[in-house]
Amino acid sequence: MPTVNLTNHTCFYTVEDAGKEDTIVFSNSLGTDYTMWDELVPILRPYYNILRYDTRGHGQSTIQADTVSIAELGQDVVELLDHLELGKVYFCGLSMGGLIGQWLGIHAPERFKKVVLANTASKIGTEEGWNSRIKQVREHGLESILDGTAQRWFTPAFREKHPDVVAAILEKFTQNSVQGYTACCAAVRDADFREKLQRLQVPVLVISGEQDEVTTPTDGEFMVSRMPQARHVTLDANHLSAVELPQAFAESMLHFLQKD
Repeated sequence: MPTVNLTNHTCFYTVEDAGKEDTIVFSNSLGTDYTMWDELVPILRPYYNILRYDTRGHGQSTIQADTVSIAELGQDVVELLDHLELGKVYFCGLSMGGLIGQWLGIHAPERFKKVVLANTASKIGTEEGWNSRIKQVREHGLESILDGTAQRWFTPAFREKHPDVVAAILEKFTQNSVQGYTACCAAVRDADFREKLQRLQVPVLVISGEQDEVTTPTDGEFMVSRMPQARHVTLDANHLSAVELPQAFAESMLHFLQKD
């Protein structure tokens, strides 16, 4: 699998080149890697080339600092597009990836045709909450928050019906470095786009999970009400809606991306 040296780190990425005119870039959530999108690839590949990457400090992408910003993570995407000589693309990010998508839509709109922001918010959580999680993970490791992570990410019904999928995602979670995870926790903690959404001029689809208590449908409505070209759909899922309902997630994307 290919890697590229970007500013301050090495980025792992993978391209499913279907020979199509357009490419979708997928950006993972906090604590996951590029494989969180696995089930969407076969659904979308007939229509688009698929570019997935590991966010800095996640999966096989390295990190050199104890903190990082969403702006830096957004610039990583721009550098990756430059490396691959890609012009205007589509973007889909979930949770932290959705924060990255907001930054890109505001600061690099010329690089994106449309943006999908899934299970995210213009401001996620509180400073106190993120600092507490960072402290917990630094002192006791990622394994110490596994149960809470599973409950935040998946509905009880999905956890019961698909324990193998949940176990695989959580295994990837524990393979992240503490440095990478906590650095990106700081990025999420410090990101706040509430007063900047009106500057996001790219067409946007916001996808919310009806059972998501981390980034709620109300958060999605707030974002849509403040972005000039935005629409909102909800899926009967928890925080990792793309994992719980890949078919419905992909169909929502296709309807949005293929509509003029």
